[in-house]
Amino acid sequence: MSMEATKVEFGDFQTPLSLVEAVCAMVARGELPASVVEPTCGTGAFLAAAARAFPQATLYGCDRNSTYVEAARQRLRGRSHSQVVEADFFSHDWQQTLAELPDPLLILGNPPWVTNSALGTLGGTNLPRKANVDRLRGIDAVTGNANFDISEWMIRRNFRWLEGRRGAIAVLCKTSVARKVLLHAWSNGATVEYAAIHRFDVAKSFGVSVDVCLLYARFASGNKSCHCEIYDSLLATTPSARMAYRDGTLLANSAAFERVSDLRIDGFGGWRSGLKHDCSRVFEFRPIDGRLVNGLGERASIEEEVVFPLLKSSDVAQGRPPRRRVLVPQRSISESPINLEHRAPKAWRYLLAHREMLEQRRSSVYRKRPPFSTFGIGPYSFSPWKVAIAGLHKALRFVKIGPMAGKPVLLDDTCYFLPCDTETDCDLLVELLTSPTAVQFYSSLIFWDAKRPITAKLLNQLDLRLLAQRLGKENAQLVRLLDTLQGSANAARSRQQRLI
Repeated sequence: MSMEATKVEFGDFQTPLSLVEAVCAMVARGELPASVVEPTCGTGAFLAAAARAFPQATLYGCDRNSTYVEAARQRLRGRSHSQVVEADFFSHDWQQTLAELPDPLLILGNPPWVTNSALGTLGGTNLPRKANVDRLRGIDAVTGNANFDISEWMIRRNFRWLEGRRGAIAVLCKTSVARKVLLHAWSNGATVEYAAIHRFDVAKSFGVSVDVCLLYARFASGNKSCHCEIYDSLLATTPSARMAYRDGTLLANSAAFERVSDLRIDGFGGWRSGLKHDCSRVFEFRPIDGRLVNGLGERASIEEEVVFPLLKSSDVAQGRPPRRRVLVPQRSISESPINLEHRAPKAWRYLLAHREMLEQRRSSVYRKRPPFSTFGIGPYSFSPWKVAIAGLHKALRFVKIGPMAGKPVLLDDTCYFLPCDTETDCDLLVELLTSPTAVQFYSSLIFWDAKRPITAKLLNQLDLRLLAQRLGKENAQLVRLLDTLQGSANAARSRQQRLI
């Protein structure tokens, strides 16, 4: 493994002293700790700052890099009640270590900002034992939702250390990780009495463009709060917003949500994601001079019946017409692409010619499936009209999508849509979804800094029928449409679960 890969694997981004001192100063505004632990201490920047900020505290640091451990020890030379050990976070006996430290306990640090899938790509082994700890249902576990940040696992463990104790945690992590950790804590009844997210200038401190924050949480036995104050800096004393956990939902703006909370529904299910194939160089084409050219620069001769116009997330977000075409080897997840051999022999030969590349698709969703299978495909994919939104873009923009040259337009798996049989149905849904009430509802739930701020799960939380009632738009046509969408979603979900 290269030096750079090793640096990524072990989160080897040493925290600037000025940032560490600001973190300690913020913590010092509350209860002073009797002991301070830095579980991945590196060269000991946090420990050194803690020694100055909390002179009476017992300090304990841990790192698996022997060179860093020695550097951290040198920084604390002459400091009584301090210890730095060489050990692996994932195998160290933390129970014994923590039992010997007095309360209030403060956990400080900057755990690695890397995901388990990234480490797999690097060939890294700096991982906890894998388990489906969030009990993800099969479809989520195999389509990417099971990927996690190593820091998330580590901070969850830190939170567990503080259960039943008096203390606090102040760690640097991705903002998305901070939310996931708090969601896990709140949904499992953790004794978090106060939580805050402080933003800071990451580019200035680390020279990288990553959405990172300081997550601060205080624990006290018997006290629970399901709110998190959002601050725009480490120096700010007045929050700019409040995040909250309510009825199983994480709210980006709790005050705004209160005004529309009655519109929330659990399990509408009508929103669908687009086609997932994970090999655009083979499946996608650009029409050039009347011919289809794939991502390898090859011209392809394929039956027209299996080629459809395709919109990607950027196209939907910017209102562009389809610029690509996509080969669709099956009409539903239960249909086998092998049927192409007789139904569309040219397409079958094309896929056979690229079999080696298609067999290298990494997603486990294709395991035990027929060759050349795709996902996120069903009768809904071929509806002539759709209301679509881009999942990756930072805008709440719903777009009406109609057929192109008599063919339904398909969307890729970064988009979400409601399928419609008629333009009238499509217009009705667009009117509801673009209403100020709907915008307020979704805006109270969306975290725009997330990698994919809009998801089907989020979209499905809006009760469109109740929204129509509030807006005076409910009629028999809408009721039939929503019933159809819900029924189709339930049937499709059942088919997918049986095939995983």
